[in-house]
Amino acid sequence: MRRGIASTAVLLLILESFGLALVNWVLGLAVRRQSMSVAGLDPNAMAVGAWAAGGLLALFLIGCGVVLGRAVLHDRPLGRFGRLLLIACAVLHGVLGALVVGLVGWPAFAVMMLIFGFVLWSLLLYGAEDHPETPEPPPSMETPVLPGPKGGAPAPA
Repeated sequence: MRRGIASTAVLLLILESFGLALVNWVLGLAVRRQSMSVAGLDPNAMAVGAWAAGGLLALFLIGCGVVLGRAVLHDRPLGRFGRLLLIACAVLHGVLGALVVGLVGWPAFAVMMLIFGFVLWSLLLYGAEDHPETPEPPPSMETPVLPGPKGGAPAPA
């Protein structure tokens, strides 16, 4: 079950990376062809910015998918870097979910929360080690009995 959930998360992250790259590419083309400008910015700079942002976001999501895919392939827990990367990915999906509900609508929000859920579930399944070390028992609160003469008298020299 653990591998299936994480494999689904990997697939969703890869598909999402291509989808976001495509959306940003189309946005860049629209800005360039319609000569859109915000506060006097050059339309070409805005188009390049949209393409760069889409490319970087796609690379980040592919990187998250590769790290999680490696954990699935070896069936090992994630290291510190992998856990931090997936935590950042989960936070990104929470923020993107909040943005797309207003910009695109509830179906896009549902898709973002579905991916968020799979990433978080994978993080929980692969985040901790399978066999944690057993902690040492706490020291006993009883006073130890020391060998010596009975009656509490000092031992002869």
